[in-house]
Formats: sequence, structure tokens, C-alpha cells
Amino acid sequence: MGTSGDGDEGTRVAVLGTGIMGSAMAGNLLAAGLATTVWDRSAAATARLAEAGARVATSAAEAVRDARVVITMLPTPEVVTSVIFDGGVAGAFAAGAVWAQMGTIGVAATTETSGRLGEIRPDVMFVDAPVSGSKGPAEKGQLLILASGPSAAEAVTGPVFSAIGRKTVWLGEAGGGSRMKLVVNAYMAILIEGVAEALELAAQLGVDSAKLAEAIEDGPLDAPIADAKLHKMEHGDYAPEFPLQWALKDVDLAISEAPGAALPVLAALSRQWRATVDAGHGREDVSAARLGLDPGADRGTGARPPGVS
Repeated sequence: MGTSGDGDEGTRVAVLGTGIMGSAMAGNLLAAGLATTVWDRSAAATARLAEAGARVATSAAEAVRDARVVITMLPTPEVVTSVIFDGGVAGAFAAGAVWAQMGTIGVAATTETSGRLGEIRPDVMFVDAPVSGSKGPAEKGQLLILASGPSAAEAVTGPVFSAIGRKTVWLGEAGGGSRMKLVVNAYMAILIEGVAEALELAAQLGVDSAKLAEAIEDGPLDAPIADAKLHKMEHGDYAPEFPLQWALKDVDLAISEAPGAALPVLAALSRQWRATVDAGHGREDVSAARLGLDPGADRGTGARPPGVS
């Protein structure tokens, strides 16, 4: 058993999936004094959390047995299904537990998952709660949580969400959070591709990228995420905070979930990012969208085309 939060077993939290985001969430739960159990398919992913006081479970089913709130931070609907339903986790949930599904898996998969859980475990509350934010905000406990589900779950998840997020927006029945997340991530993707293309244009016109950043700073165009990604691109820093392959997944989900919508920019962006992922940049940060426009750039060294400083 972990040392952090052992005095409050009633709020034990289980985190399934401790990659970039899940490990940051678990770290903040421990820092808030919440007893936390973690599980990941990779033992290496939980080692640091064990040192911080987390209890490491040998299986996902073991992890959830005494948890009041279970967080899943898993990358795709297929992985969620494999872990929760095929892996016996659904049957292992404690009676009255809350399952907060916090990865982005889309509206259709969320609705299907919620319905399936309701059929086999009506005593477990399902909360659809994807998050907006990447590695930095996750580590600082500053995520935006887009929650939807039964109102009774709000009080139960309150201390947990407060530990990992700056704000929780409740959006009605399960599915509402996933709808909002797709819209938010579509907005984000267009901003980031816009930054990449502005830098490419700057390179072609001989405009100093540092001067571009200076011109935008503190003005109406100075969106925090755009500024952060501009500086990552400017310095050739593609260390993953939000991998490009998962950003592409979210764009494709948005397109597929709204087949009647006219989304020409997102459609073109999807094709562009897929080519960049196929070129080997999927595990790099979403800022690697810049590399799709400049395939000759020296990755990770800060080297940029002429005219970009």
C-alpha cells in the first residue's frame, strides 16, 4: 500500500493507463493525499509512481477492486474494451464505484461503452470525462475536465477532479463531454497547423521567427497553446507532450462523428498530418506538424530553414 493518502480509504482512486497523461494525473492525486492504485501494461510506466507512494496492481482488475473512483486514460476504444470488458475489470468494480473514462475515444464509442456497462453493472456510475490539455498542464494539475454523466457522480469525483484539473465543466448526460472534446480539439488542431504554416511562410519570405513571436506576443492573436507550440517548432523541440498520432486520431474522430458537416480545413489537415505520421513523426509532439511542411528539417537540433532564427 502506498504511503500517500492511506488515512482516507473511502476515496481510493485507481488509474488505469499511466502514459504521459495518466502518470501526471496519478502524481497529482498522490500529492493531494488521495490513496492511489495504478496499473499499466508496461511495468516501467508505474515505477516512478510506486516511488511516490502509489500502490501498483499486478492487473487492471486488481487495481479497481477497492477503488471509489476509477480513471481510465487509455488511447483508443479498442484498448478500453480490451481492458475493461475483455480483461474482467467491469466485473471487479466495487459496488457504487464511479468509472471516469478520461481518454478521447469519440461519441459513438462512449455511448456504446456506457450502455454496455449499464447492462452488466448498473450499480457503477459511468462518467464521460475527457480532458483538454497536454503534458505540462497535466503535470501542474491544470487540465480542463469536460465531464458528463449522472449528477450523483459530481460529489464523488469532486476531490479527484480538483486534484488533476483547474476546472471541471459538467455537460449533462454521458456523451456530452466527448462531443465537447472533439470540438475543442478541432479548434486546437487548426491553431497548431496555422502556427506551422505561418512559420513555413516566414521561412519562405525570410521573416525571422523570433520577430514573428515578438509581433504576436501579448496581442489578440497570442493564444497560449499557439505560443507554446510556436516556440517548440522554432527551437526544433518535438519531445512529446501530446503526440501527433493521437492529435490526428482526434481530428479523424471529429470528422467521422459529424459526416454531414462541411469541414474542409479539418479534412485537409487530416491528410497532411497522416502523411507526417506516416513519415515517422507520429510519436513526436503535435508540434511536429511543422516537419510535414519542411521534411528536410534537422529534427531535434533546432536547425531550421533559411530565414527562420
